[in-house]
Amino acid sequence: MKIVKILNNNVIISVKDDQEVIVMGRGIAFNKRAGDEINEEQIEKVFTLEDEDITKKFKTLIADIPIEYMELSEKIIHYAKIQLGKKLNDSIYISLTDHIHFAIERFNNNLPIKNGLLWETKHLYKEEFEIGIEALNMICDQFNVILPEDEAAFIALHIVNAQFNEDMTNTIDMTKVIQDILTIVKYHFKMEFDENSLNYYRFITHLKFFAHRLVKGTHYNNDDEDDLLNVIKNKYPEAYKCSEKIRKFVEKQYRYELTDEEILYLTIHIERVVKK
Repeated sequence: MKIVKILNNNVIISVKDDQEVIVMGRGIAFNKRAGDEINEEQIEKVFTLEDEDITKKFKTLIADIPIEYMELSEKIIHYAKIQLGKKLNDSIYISLTDHIHFAIERFNNNLPIKNGLLWETKHLYKEEFEIGIEALNMICDQFNVILPEDEAAFIALHIVNAQFNEDMTNTIDMTKVIQDILTIVKYHFKMEFDENSLNYYRFITHLKFFAHRLVKGTHYNNDDEDDLLNVIKNKYPEAYKCSEKIRKFVEKQYRYELTDEEILYLTIHIERVVKK
């Protein structure tokens, strides 16, 4: 590979298999110029970003932020992918690196920021929050900085964003929707959830996708399930009443009309999660 453009001493642009790539390595561009061969022994990471806009922002980011932050961010993202077993949108390389750099700057300047969604994130996105906690350990190991749990929640939300390919505003809206629905169910049945149960995990997963459809203004439709709703309505009357309560709340609060199919699956999940 040859150097196409130098961003800084540690980052260059090259071409591999007819596709532009970003190549990182300590001192990889030192005393080099465009057109020179890259010393492959110095290559630490090669990024191939599919989205042109993301690639452009990524170039700007890594030209301005020390390489240590990018290396740490990539390490956290790799860990998250393994733990979740999911693909994450390339945008997380920008958002997470930028956030970690800013968080450490704020810490060093004694300007901590409270996360208003700390409690919700810990309970609704448990896997992502645990990854956030491990990320804080990685940050401490590399920069000798002990960040608060609030930052683990911020990191968790960045990971949720990357799973749904959303911006932070939509993820915050989704989290609020989920919390509102959980509150309705909890008060309707006068109960507390067993947050370690499989049915609770399934319910939260269902609500994540429902909330995603809500903020995007899309619906789940399957006309073949019309008859099944009547069966479920009669079989689980109390769960259906709760679903109707949620329907009215969502229509009033978010101006989103639930389809019969969404009521059907909501009722089934409610019945499962409240069943002792």
